[in-house]
Amino acid sequence: MALRRGFKSEAERIVQGIRADLRLSGDDRVPLDRLADFLGVEIVAGDELVPRSQFVALEQLQADCFSACTFRPSPSRTVIVVNPLSPSTRRESDIAHEMAHVLLNHDLSRIEKLGGITFLSCDPVQEEEARWLSGSLLLPRDLLVSEVRRDLDAENIAAKHGVSVSMAQYRLNVTGVLRQNAARLRKKRAAS
Repeated sequence: MALRRGFKSEAERIVQGIRADLRLSGDDRVPLDRLADFLGVEIVAGDELVPRSQFVALEQLQADCFSACTFRPSPSRTVIVVNPLSPSTRRESDIAHEMAHVLLNHDLSRIEKLGGITFLSCDPVQEEEARWLSGSLLLPRDLLVSEVRRDLDAENIAAKHGVSVSMAQYRLNVTGVLRQNAARLRKKRAAS
């Protein structure tokens, strides 16, 4: 699904604004716990709300069907619930995705049902916007440029910044940072 024209640049500007608000340097990633505090968002592991066995049963019913969700129990309260069974890199990505929904003021608009559990989800366009913005929160383009210039690959970037290798590779691919760096190196060699 295609993002609306200009959204990718808008997402990077949102992240730059957040980094400025949180007084982060130009190539720092956004610490999601600080962002949550700044926005007044609570992050809760699902097994603090319901027995862990329910997540195990849901996982057995359909693997990876629940990652995280955002609830607004009142106009002044936003809660992100994360799957306690997910590895830490996945939880980080899921929290960033839900924070993106919050930052973009997305509405929960569709009712979904799985295994007797009812939940709300966003439309596909909003999901794509949240996917892009969450990647920008986790690995901003400026950070990727710095790390690639230090000769770090996706595995090293992932390990250094607490994300999955697939997230690091995805961001390197979609931002064009690898292509830009290769062109920079060709130009540098040609000038020598």
